[in-house]
Amino acid sequence: MTNPKRYLITSALPYANGLKHVGHLAGAYIPADIYVRYLRAQQRDVVFVCGSDEHGTAIPIQAMKEGTTPQAIIDKYHEAMKQDFEDLSISFDIYHRTSSPLHHETAREFFTNLNDRGELEKKESEQYFDEQAKTFLADRYIKGTCPNCGNENAYGDQCERCGKSLSPDELINPVSTLSGSAPIKKKTTHWYLPLGQHEDFLKKWILEEHKEDWRPTVVGQCKSWIEGGLQPRAVTRDLDWGVKVPLADAEGKVLYVWFDAPIGYISATKQWAIDNNKDWKPYWQDKDTKLVHFIGKDNIVFHCIIFPVMLKLHGDILPDNVPANEFLNLEGDKMSTSRNWKLEMRDYINDFVKKENGGGAMVDALRFYLTHIAPETKDSEFTWKGFQTAYKSELMDKFGNFENRTLVLMHKLCGGKVPVFHNELIDDDDKQLITDITTCKDTITKLLEEYKFRDALAEVIDLAKKGNQYMQKKEPWIVAKQLETNPEVQKQIDNCLHLCLQLTGNLAILINPFLPNIAKAIIHKLKLVDRVLEWKNAGSMKLLSVGYSLREPQLLFRKLEDAEINEQIEKLKAGLIKAVEPVKEQPKEEAAPKAEIQYDDFAKIDLKVGTITAAEKVPKADKLLKLEVDLGFEKRTIVSGIALHFEPSAIVGKQVVVVANLAPRKMRGIESNGMILMAEENGKLKFVNPDETTANGSGVS
Repeated sequence: MTNPKRYLITSALPYANGLKHVGHLAGAYIPADIYVRYLRAQQRDVVFVCGSDEHGTAIPIQAMKEGTTPQAIIDKYHEAMKQDFEDLSISFDIYHRTSSPLHHETAREFFTNLNDRGELEKKESEQYFDEQAKTFLADRYIKGTCPNCGNENAYGDQCERCGKSLSPDELINPVSTLSGSAPIKKKTTHWYLPLGQHEDFLKKWILEEHKEDWRPTVVGQCKSWIEGGLQPRAVTRDLDWGVKVPLADAEGKVLYVWFDAPIGYISATKQWAIDNNKDWKPYWQDKDTKLVHFIGKDNIVFHCIIFPVMLKLHGDILPDNVPANEFLNLEGDKMSTSRNWKLEMRDYINDFVKKENGGGAMVDALRFYLTHIAPETKDSEFTWKGFQTAYKSELMDKFGNFENRTLVLMHKLCGGKVPVFHNELIDDDDKQLITDITTCKDTITKLLEEYKFRDALAEVIDLAKKGNQYMQKKEPWIVAKQLETNPEVQKQIDNCLHLCLQLTGNLAILINPFLPNIAKAIIHKLKLVDRVLEWKNAGSMKLLSVGYSLREPQLLFRKLEDAEINEQIEKLKAGLIKAVEPVKEQPKEEAAPKAEIQYDDFAKIDLKVGTITAAEKVPKADKLLKLEVDLGFEKRTIVSGIALHFEPSAIVGKQVVVVANLAPRKMRGIESNGMILMAEENGKLKFVNPDETTANGSGVS
């Protein structure tokens, strides 16, 4: 969209169930803040909204872990996250929350609008139900074995080991996390968004209209979803925590969090409008508004497929772009809250920001590094040594060094005042630096408009590097040695430092979207007012007036000592060790006997003797073996989670007892037709097999 009247910028709503790490910061918040600060510098009409996502099962689960209430959890983490964002100079116009009455009202109105117009489908389905807890189970309240990698602690919506998205029906041996018992299937009614009816719209809008201007990762993921066939998505859930469904026949149901959360962008805009005596509607309903969502790649489907369908049906504008970032890893491994392998924003703030006088430089040091390694096109990695190296070689040695040398030499060689520029002495080096200053703005503007923040930042640093090279070539400190015998060389010094001072002012403007605290520190020393940071002033060679006195130089950046970097590395390792430290084994209690059954129940199980004729490991599944079992009357393929206990070659020829009438189940793309009976003793598995060789296919009774 060219020349929009206004901009609405959103960052993904973080779950209010814990503190957030720097991976979140790099993915959705710093890129959005850079873009917003750039737009504000252009004097654009822009609103930057975000807020805490305070519904969904993650909240009550965290409340159970901490022994408190869901309300106490969201109150605690909403305030904590809001403060962390402020401490790291993320400049939201509003940081709202989805527990607010205004949001509940907005979400219910949205649902009612779609439902009254017949855009939602009401369907009966079977859902897992915990008979002991007397409640339907949301996906996160169900655990079982992942069919993809064999992880025995996979959730009903995702396996946190292999990252695969799941449904509860795919889990092997599912159990309720509330009671520990196996759930049953029970009928329930829900409302669905029929995504399949909107495939043509999505194909045209994404795969044709935005094929070139959206990131390939975003288009590729959308293409995969659309071409795989879109299925109806439930928009309600059987829960007692969330936005109540506004229908008489929906007792005990709330809006599903993926439906409710993105509406939080709208309710946040409404609250901002109330607070500022504005009209919120143009930001969501006027076609001249440019809507941009900043997210991580795990949120692509919600912001590019589901929410746009909702917005289209509701009559609102669609996002102009969704510049999703890839993931940020940490010291060679994926960040993991459960394994405590993470760098929380709060930890960085406590260790580097609050210990500093003001702390702005160390805030910008983190903003710089996370932009420098931004995972815009592929996963990237945060390392403490990498942070230290980039900080020194880029910020200190190039950017900070140029700014400091310029001010030190100006005070030493020009009496602390901006020197005059002598046009009659201009040379090719002067002309080249002037060209670099006046043209850099266009390059950086283009990159920012294309959401290439990493490249844009590199251009600013490179301009400082060119300033260093220019000063090194001119050597005003050497030229100054000739002043006693040749006072005319002062003009050469004047020209050099005049251009370097103008470049320093330009660097403040250009670095401002990325490092706002450093930009403010520079213009303070140059005695420039805040409005000089407006984007229109970039490229000007008249930022500083001749003869104007400037403040004394002070270093922008301090040295990062090896000891404090090593301390962070050791702290990270210690945290991981603590997180995975095995719990001391307790005396094992006898397992409680299972509920009594009748003979007719047992008689339904068809147990057969078989012989394993082949065995091999299932690729990328540590616990799974693919077995070929001869049952006499036929050969069966059975996938069994015994790979950690037996070598494949050692069990070929072994006779086993098989549950032969178990319904087929796909595991890692392989259809398993049966189950091998095993016994467990002290954590080790043993086969249940006949004492003597028995004909394959013999029944067991």
